[in-house]
Amino acid sequence: MKTDGDEIIEISGYLGTTTNNVAEYSGLLEALTVAKSEGAAELEIVSDSELLVKQMLGKYRVKHPNLIALHERARLMLREFRRFSIRHTLRAGNKDADRLANAAVDRASGRMMERHRIDAQP
Repeated sequence: MKTDGDEIIEISGYLGTTTNNVAEYSGLLEALTVAKSEGAAELEIVSDSELLVKQMLGKYRVKHPNLIALHERARLMLREFRRFSIRHTLRAGNKDADRLANAAVDRASGRMMERHRIDAQP
């Protein structure tokens, strides 16, 4: 997550055994929670999950029972922001997300959140 103050907030957490789609929604919900706690009024989400993006944009229906409640929770949380946009990126353009996911799996427990300046990215 990039802030207006030239900071990036990286969040990763271990979810155990779950589907990629549940993990994508869990990541979105965590990002929304942190953005709200940071006082964000506007939010742009970039995701490599085409399914998540199209479901959040209303282009695809949410049919899977494991995703319905997560989708509804995300839609409710979005009401707390003045402006919200979401767009898809190719997986190759989202290497930071892969790095964070791998770190969470390697830790195999808990949640981690780090802040650093944009010019000091790992």
